[in-house]
Amino acid sequence: MRQELDNYVRVCDAIALLFQPFAEVVLHELKTETVIHIAGNFSKRVLGEPSMLSEIDFRPDERLIGPYEKINWDGRTIKAISIVLPDHKGKPLAVLCINVDLSEFHSVMRTLSTLIRLPEQSEKPPSLFKEDWHERINEYIQQWTNSRGVRVSDMTRAEKRELVLALSSRGAFSMRNSAPYVSRVLGIGRATVYKYINEQ
Repeated sequence: MRQELDNYVRVCDAIALLFQPFAEVVLHELKTETVIHIAGNFSKRVLGEPSMLSEIDFRPDERLIGPYEKINWDGRTIKAISIVLPDHKGKPLAVLCINVDLSEFHSVMRTLSTLIRLPEQSEKPPSLFKEDWHERINEYIQQWTNSRGVRVSDMTRAEKRELVLALSSRGAFSMRNSAPYVSRVLGIGRATVYKYINEQ
């Protein structure tokens, strides 16, 4: 039994090492119902303390419990999952709990949300964007690719030709330097853009 537990200890160490400093892995022995190993400890639990498996609604017939949410001692939100580990006879031997600290991820999400948020009723200044044909072309390309479920980087030659013709039919190439711009955006030669335009 000790060898089997030692094998699970190495699994705990590997998971914690791979995801440090965000993951803590706790191994509970069912026979003694105590904590026998902690890797990446951030919960301030100690070896030998009671497992308190009732906190995760532990049932021996289950093999996977969670994911579920916990609150760390310092108020951080923890996402956790518990796995019931068998011995060589298939009987429950231990419970391995993986706790992931979400606080850093929440902080990043808040930062990104603040960064991308625009003021309510924010409008483009007409004096700046009235003649911005770059943006009008960009918007049309975005609408065109979205409607077909493709990305510019993945478009075939036929799709690029179809898009150039669609832009041309809407007068996109009436602006000076628009053809070279489209050629750069689509990753095709300027001569190819003119060739497609002249095919109409």
